Order: sequence, then C-alpha cells, then structure tokens
Amino acid sequence: MTDPSDRKDQLEVLWLDPLAPETPLGHWQDLADNSVDPNPFFTPGYLQPFLRAFPSATVRLLVIREKGSKNWRMTAPIGRRRAGLAVPVKTTWTSYYAPLGTPLLRDTGGLDDVAAFVEVGAGSARLMAMPFLPCNSRVASLAKKITGWENRWPEKLSRAGHGSGDLGETQYKAAMSGKRRKEMRRQLRRLEDHGPIRIAHLIGEEAIKGFEKFLKLEAEGWKGRAGTALSSNPETALFSRNVIKNRSLNNGVRIDQLWAGESLIASLVLFIEGSHVFSWKIAFNETFGRMSPGAQIAAISMKQNLKSPDILEADSLAVPGHSMIEPLWRGRVDIGTLILSKGYLGSSLARLTAADLKLERSLRNKAKTLKAFFS
Repeated sequence: MTDPSDRKDQLEVLWLDPLAPETPLGHWQDLADNSVDPNPFFTPGYLQPFLRAFPSATVRLLVIREKGSKNWRMTAPIGRRRAGLAVPVKTTWTSYYAPLGTPLLRDTGGLDDVAAFVEVGAGSARLMAMPFLPCNSRVASLAKKITGWENRWPEKLSRAGHGSGDLGETQYKAAMSGKRRKEMRRQLRRLEDHGPIRIAHLIGEEAIKGFEKFLKLEAEGWKGRAGTALSSNPETALFSRNVIKNRSLNNGVRIDQLWAGESLIASLVLFIEGSHVFSWKIAFNETFGRMSPGAQIAAISMKQNLKSPDILEADSLAVPGHSMIEPLWRGRVDIGTLILSKGYLGSSLARLTAADLKLERSLRNKAKTLKAFFS
C-alpha cells in the first residue's frame, strides 16, 4: 500500500510486510548499510528470522523513499503495543532479544524524512513512541524538531558502553587499574592450571561454528536450568542460528572466546554494524565462576574492539546497572522512550502513555527491591 507524504513532490511512504517475497531486500539492506544510526536488529538478516519464529500480524515495515525512485530514505518495523502497562500505542518494534529501537535513516537523511516517517507512523491517534532510542542519535535530534509535534522523554536510562581511540583507551585503563587488574591477572593464572590460555575472535564461517559452542555453553549454565537459553526451545534456537548465519555472510558477527586447555571458559556474541559494535549474548562456564569468566571475556572483547580502527562506539545492550559489565565498560549509552504527539488527542494520549511508563518503571523497581530483600 502506498500513501503520499506531506512532501508529495519528493517523498512517498510504503507499508510493507517484512516477510513478503516481494519486499525488496536489496534496498532494505542498502539503507541498513548506510544508516547514520546503525541498528542490527532492523536489518532483514535479523528481523526476518525473528518474525518467522515469532509471527506478529501487527508488525509492518514503514518505508520512506524518494518518489519515483528505489532509494529508501528511512525505515523501521512498526507495531501497536503497550508502551507501559495499559496504554496501546504505535511504536518502533523492540524485544527482549533486540533492545534497540533506532529507525534506519540514510546518512544523507534529514528533517523531512523523519517528519514524513512520524506523520504516517503515528496514524490517526497522532501518537508514536520510539523505545530504547539512543538520546544522541540523529533520529532523536531531528524528531524533536518536527514542526507541530510535541516530544516527551518519560524515562531515560544509561547502560554500559565504551568509546574508541584515546577515550576508549582511557576508559579501559580506568577499568583495569589497581586491584582489579591484579585480581584478574591472578584469576587468569589460576585458569592456566587447567591448560594453556587461548583467546579467539571468530568471524565468518568460524563464527557460525563458534555459535554452536556458545549455545552448548549457555545451555549448561543457569539459563539452561531456567529454560531461557537460546537452545531451550525450538523457536529461539532456529531464530538465533539463522541470525548468526545471515550476519556472518558479511562478517557482521564476531564471537569472542576464552579457553583454558580444552575447556571453553567464556564466550561473547557481538554484532558489528557499521562503525558500532553491540554485545548481544554472553555465556560462561560456571565451574570456573571464581575466576570471573564473564568479566574476563568482557575485558578481552573491549580490548579487541579498541584494536579495530573501524569501530567507533560499543553498546553493551545490558540492563542499566549491570553489576558485571558496568565496572568494565566505563562509557555510557543514554537511551530512553521518545513519545511524539500532535494535537489535542495525541497530547492527551501522550500524557497517559508517559504516566503509564513511569508507573511500570516504579513497579519494576519495587519488585527488584522486594526480591533483593527476601533473597
């Protein structure tokens, strides 16, 4: 279905089924490769396997393209869901497996592209939310400038990440100074009692093979016992394997491993998208828990990221306050839910949505406090 945008002379809007055979994957991937705000979860190589494993009739791909051209300017999967506890709203799609809601915007994209995207995406309610949106992204900056639209950030959070160059090196030295450096070196020496230490950084075909070892390691730990490991059910196993296979074709996956002899101690799966790296999943051998295997692999991965001149920024994708990653990845990625509204109806719904999000956050924090108190 095609609808005209406000700029009829230059832009047009498409609503596409992400899984339809006629959806042009080449144009979609080209936009992903040239997006000013990289997002591995909005690429066809990730989104299609996910939707096949977890079908959703409400998710459609909203595309802004040049009129009379095949040049995509902006896109994101859009669904109608509860932003908090009760209020349904049109949002960019995110999930537990994809905590990043940044639309893909071509590196030459501007305010007109974002305005057309929001105008159509918000629908008749004149309300749209973008969860897990980096506050310093180009999309966030432009969205706040759309004429006639109000913007709200009912919640802002900060999760671990790190920079590159001198900034990244400074962050690494701060994390690995003093007692922590000595302790982690001591723990590595303890690991050597079980065999020579070996570090691997796998890409391409090797990453596909390495992911099978990751799945096995994860299933042997607490996630396997809880039934939340990727291999614990057929849907997540199939989806994750297909994602790794798709992204490995263009070296979009790196799997870091720490070995002691024949024992895989820890493994970290990272997505590389443009100049950014995203740490997706981590697993470690609980037998060696006293040697801090999770912290070891996180430090190893950061060091490897800093060696790559193509990586400018890393996002841990971890929950804010994560006790293992935050002391090591000292940078911060500020994210939040951006709510955009227009007119009386949109503004009223936006206030309800903002209050709903705050209530959900408050209840979640209280639940965490009670769990800690009684545990």
